[in-house]
Amino acid sequence: RRRRVISMIAALADDGEPLVRWDWIGDHTGELGSLSAHHLKLALVPVLLGLIISIPLGVLCARWPALYPPTVAGANVLYALPSLALFMLFIPYTGLFSDWTLMLPLTLFTLSVLVPNVVDGMRSVPDPVRQAATAMGFSGLRRLVRVELPIAVPVVIAGARVATVASISLVSVGVLIGNGGLGQLFIDGYSRDFPTPIVIGSALIVVLALASDAALVAAQRLLTPWARARGRTT
Repeated sequence: RRRRVISMIAALADDGEPLVRWDWIGDHTGELGSLSAHHLKLALVPVLLGLIISIPLGVLCARWPALYPPTVAGANVLYALPSLALFMLFIPYTGLFSDWTLMLPLTLFTLSVLVPNVVDGMRSVPDPVRQAATAMGFSGLRRLVRVELPIAVPVVIAGARVATVASISLVSVGVLIGNGGLGQLFIDGYSRDFPTPIVIGSALIVVLALASDAALVAAQRLLTPWARARGRTT
């Protein structure tokens, strides 16, 4: 398929056909916006669910290190599974065209990135900080929520950034089961030997990835005001 797309683009260039027809974009603005919003939903919900699963798993692995190797091994096994095969396994339970058929496998894929980052973030908390919190009368849960997790935020968000970009890219594979957000533009362009939807779909996916990454960086700055204060002091 890749060779066909390349040969199609080369043939159009030889015929004087433009790579992008801007009038087509103007005629399909509403459709492009709808597909982009749906694509973003399909990509971000798995990351959110992955964080909900990974944070308690990572805390447990940091507390009891013996749990870490089998947990990471299991997450890596899930990530190694072919995405299309995993989509097929969920179809009998979620339906062919359901968003969950795509989002649940993507949630499993995020664990291989998020769990290690949560564990690394918890391990980055200095022991004197934990001891000081305990001396101030913090219970284990309060120390976790008020001290340890906030300090681990930069490392956790670093993993979330990687998982988000990967998820935005993988969503387009879902078009093979009838639900792939902007991936539908690839099928449309390929089936009609028309490169404009392919080029625009690729560009929009890149824009969504960059915008989501920037939003996570901004969220990290909001959640770690002490880091900004330290930077100004330095």
